[in-house]
Amino acid sequence: MQHPLPYLRASWRRLAATALSAVALTLAAQESAPPVDSLALVGSMPTVITEDQMNQKQVTNPLDAISGRVAGVTIQKSNNGMAAMNAVRVRGTTSLTGGNDPLIIIDGVFGDLTTLSSIYPTDIESFQILKDASETAAYGSRGASGVIEVTTKKGAISHATVTYNGSFGLSHVSKNLQMLDADRYRSILSQEGLMLIDKGYNTNWQEAIEQTAWMQDHHIAFMGGGEQAGYRVSLGFMDHTGVILHEKMRNFTSNMSMYQYMFNNVLKIDIGMFGNIQNDQTAIYDVQKTFYSAQTYNPTFGTTRNATGGWDGFTYANQINHPMALMDSRTRKKTTHVSTHAKFTIDLSAAWKLTLFGAYSHNEVETAQYLPTSIWGGGQAYRKSAKTESLVGNAIITYDKHIDRHHINAMGLAEVDKNIYTGFYTTTTSFSNDDLGIDAIQAGAVTLWEGTGSYRDAPSLASWMGRASYDYDGRYWLTLTARADGSSKFGDGHKWGFFPSVSASWVLSQEEWLQGCTWLDNLKVSAGYGLAGNQGGVDSYMSMNMVSPMGVTTVGNDVVVTLGTLKNINPDLKWEVKHSVNAGVSAAFLHNRIFTSIDFYTSKTTDMLYMYNVGVPPFSYNKLLANLGSMRNSGVEVALGFTPIETRDMELNINTNIAYQSNKLLSLSGYYHDYWLEAPTYVDLVSLNGAGFHGGNNHIVYQIVGQPLGVFYLPHCTGLQQESDGTYSYAIADLDGDGKIDISNGKDRRVCGQAMPKVLLGSNISFRFKQWDVALQINGAFGHKIYNGTALAYMNMGSLPGYNVLADAPSRNIYDQTATDYWLERGDYVDFDYLTIGWNVPLSDKIRRHISRLRLALTVENLGTITSYSGLTPMINSSTVNSTLGVDDKNIYPVDRSYYLGVNLTF
Repeated sequence: MQHPLPYLRASWRRLAATALSAVALTLAAQESAPPVDSLALVGSMPTVITEDQMNQKQVTNPLDAISGRVAGVTIQKSNNGMAAMNAVRVRGTTSLTGGNDPLIIIDGVFGDLTTLSSIYPTDIESFQILKDASETAAYGSRGASGVIEVTTKKGAISHATVTYNGSFGLSHVSKNLQMLDADRYRSILSQEGLMLIDKGYNTNWQEAIEQTAWMQDHHIAFMGGGEQAGYRVSLGFMDHTGVILHEKMRNFTSNMSMYQYMFNNVLKIDIGMFGNIQNDQTAIYDVQKTFYSAQTYNPTFGTTRNATGGWDGFTYANQINHPMALMDSRTRKKTTHVSTHAKFTIDLSAAWKLTLFGAYSHNEVETAQYLPTSIWGGGQAYRKSAKTESLVGNAIITYDKHIDRHHINAMGLAEVDKNIYTGFYTTTTSFSNDDLGIDAIQAGAVTLWEGTGSYRDAPSLASWMGRASYDYDGRYWLTLTARADGSSKFGDGHKWGFFPSVSASWVLSQEEWLQGCTWLDNLKVSAGYGLAGNQGGVDSYMSMNMVSPMGVTTVGNDVVVTLGTLKNINPDLKWEVKHSVNAGVSAAFLHNRIFTSIDFYTSKTTDMLYMYNVGVPPFSYNKLLANLGSMRNSGVEVALGFTPIETRDMELNINTNIAYQSNKLLSLSGYYHDYWLEAPTYVDLVSLNGAGFHGGNNHIVYQIVGQPLGVFYLPHCTGLQQESDGTYSYAIADLDGDGKIDISNGKDRRVCGQAMPKVLLGSNISFRFKQWDVALQINGAFGHKIYNGTALAYMNMGSLPGYNVLADAPSRNIYDQTATDYWLERGDYVDFDYLTIGWNVPLSDKIRRHISRLRLALTVENLGTITSYSGLTPMINSSTVNSTLGVDDKNIYPVDRSYYLGVNLTF
């Protein structure tokens, strides 16, 4: 069968080889020592990314600073708008129900990806990535999916300094889908004898809703200190527009920290406070409908209102709206975050130290949305406020002693953590006009009962931990950790989980029999085993009976709200447990100019939480959350760094990291007491939406026991077949051999690929010549597939005249929208993420009295992508299990390219 669209067919092996020969990533930082305050295990190999090793482009999200820098860490950029969150996975997805995001710790304060995204990147000093269980054990259940520790910049012993970082940039759409233009649209409809509503315009709707975006960032920091006290205060401001009309983002940040020694340096006090206010605005309330409309709306219509002040409608297309009418909708989101912490470190003696730590965080997200009468009958206004308050406190006592060649380190920890989640929301409809909108929702005549509510949730966690570490002569390391976590989310008798771990390492390069190898700088092997708990898939009251409002009814002449139970109770809910084994070796050669490391890992999640279908009776409701499943993840992570040139005036670094990962859903069945629970054989995760897909067999990505999580389970298309009227349709194979075509589950379908990549690549090349430097970042993913649902819909000539089609559609003459593997394509890609050219401006002695450093940098983002995928971009959701996993279904933002000019000044 000829592939549906012509493209360069390049296997992932060829792409990977090309990228590896071109560029690589600097990962020598894996040998960096963990911060003193870190709870990472002694003897383990956490990855540390310092400021100098972060991505050199102008970043607005801190996660972009380490994208592609760490083997086994997937940072999937969102293609759903400028303010959308990135998805992060550390060594893959290990749970079906949640809790797959890594733990974020910022200066000892627990947070999440939202908290991290609010920090101004220039305030960050380093990232430390903890991946295997022996590394994350110190954080217990919170670290089940990996840990990202962020250390922000602090005051230092130095004279007072002021630094300014600023950037200015532009961004434009570099790639859109090629649809029929107005002239061809008119011609095709005439040839086909279809009704044509011609308004006389020639409109490219994709371009009509797009704009050239501009960005400006400003950050200033004040720092100073001495041996007894120090401080750092910074202020940041971001002002960005997006490539879609009315998209805006403004972010104000402030970060303050200070340290103070007292009582002859017996006591050290560290205090910090961080805050930000971010305002986001967009006209997009439904990503798929917006881009579906812009790509398929009648191109003969105009972009302005008609004589009546409204928008021209198109009754043949009931799935879309006039694109400019969609731009009249408004969604505003305001995020406010404040966190403060204090740490008291007391030196009890030369060996004993006591640390007391406390932190409080407050996060509030206010969302307001108005859908005008032109796109929502009667209009609709919606407001929501969600607040999170977090309190954490711990006490740590440590013992650290050197006795000749022996080194003993022991630690005990007690910790309590409480979170309070509150919020409310309300919806009104039936507006007489669009003048007031969000700012006066009482102008809507109808307040929906089901659209109004509030909530409060207050889970808590208590933890105890003991850790003992021993090393001999810097050669042999052994660490034992025992941690117990107690969660209020679980039932009586199951609240506490015990999660031990052990790790060991051997520095072979310290042995006498290798001392003669002058070319060998370091050689180290390590191994670890540990357990980690996960409670991310459990709501606070799943193990308890709960009464909640159910609906509205009348009793006599009164209107009352009914109350009732909502779910089956499972008092036996307990921790998901991940058992992990890790082994690795690292080496450095030729005065650290060559560095390599390789890590092997495998993990098995047991007692995995899953929502089962159950019978009524014996159960009160048809769903039950229970711990029965299991899943396995395994992989190999390879890092290689090479510095072929290193002189005073010139330096070249060529490095890379590759992660091979595999996943398998092992089981979901088992007994709950005496009742056998079994998940369906085929569970559809992702289905196609939009015109032509109203029920039926439109399911694409499935969850199947015995397969990787998220596989394509599709009918097999043997090619295009010509019908009697000259049109073409998809010929479907009779896979089960029963003589008829039945594409329901278990019939003529087959597993034909997975949505999650098998191989991840991160590469970087950096070159310095005197005051000039160049950095190029390349990322890649291989071994997975993408379902091009956009092409399936837009290649269907049967969509005319209601919906426009791709420019290539008339030549193919397909009148079919059956979802088969015809549009299943390779997802392999190598992406040139950014190119930065920097200049450290030479300064005269006179200028240096006032300015100690001046650097200018030019960055180009999203240079291009090598791929065989025929859609807009292969960089879609390939890591998060939700309704978009592995499927491009008319919901991809246009591909844009950005240009930044940055300046850095130090006074």
